[in-house]
This record gives sequence, structure tokens and C-alpha cells, in this order.
Amino acid sequence: MKYCAAQVKYLTAIQELSAASDEVKSVDIARHLGVSRSSVSKTLRCLANSGLVYEDYAISVVLTPEGIDVVRDIFRNFNETYIFFRRFLKLSHEDAHNQALTFVTTFPEETCDRLRKVIKKTSRKTNIDKKQH
Repeated sequence: MKYCAAQVKYLTAIQELSAASDEVKSVDIARHLGVSRSSVSKTLRCLANSGLVYEDYAISVVLTPEGIDVVRDIFRNFNETYIFFRRFLKLSHEDAHNQALTFVTTFPEETCDRLRKVIKKTSRKTNIDKKQH
């Protein structure tokens, strides 16, 4: 199933907030994304209906096993893109993070996959060139 950019941003935010705290509340997501609590509520309802977060999200937002799998796929593309922006484009951590997130939530998955392959090839080539010198 394909997810829209907003769903991807919310799933990513939930994952990032979960890594920093044991409990994620709607207000935390609203602050993190800079959106209204009603927008969070609406999107969480959609994510719950899709089986990506548990239904009791009003108490605490928790990803379901399917949600965890989707986030894992998102971060696979995010991590490679972040590395590219950081190492090759020399962006700051914050800029690389924000722009990688924008990239993986805006561009089609096929484009993200293609960029990831280019990054891997470039990384391998760079490592080989370093070893030869």
C-alpha cells in the first residue's frame, strides 16, 4: 500500500518521538510537526484505520507491527538520503535531516530507490578511491 506524504511525515515523527520518550502523545506530534492538534487527530484516525497505529492513540500513540514495518522502509530511504546530503552535499545535520525527510515524503518511492542505489555506488567508488591513494 502506498502512503501519502502526510502519513509518512506523521509516521516518521512518531518514530522519532518514540526513540526519545517512552510515551508519545498527540500534543507532542503537533509540536514536533508544527501542526494543529485537530490535524494530528484526523491523521491519527487515518493511520489507525490503515492499521499503522493502535486505536487507543488518544492516550498514547504507538505503532502497530505493520506501522513499524512501514517506518523501517521509510527510514531505509531516509538514512541513505541523509548520508548523501550530509557527506556529499556537506549540509549541516539539521538541514540534511529536514531535506532528507522532505525528499522521502515528497518524491515517489521509485525515485528514492534510484537515489539510494546511486548513493551506494558512489560510496563504494569513494571507498575504493580512498584505499588506492
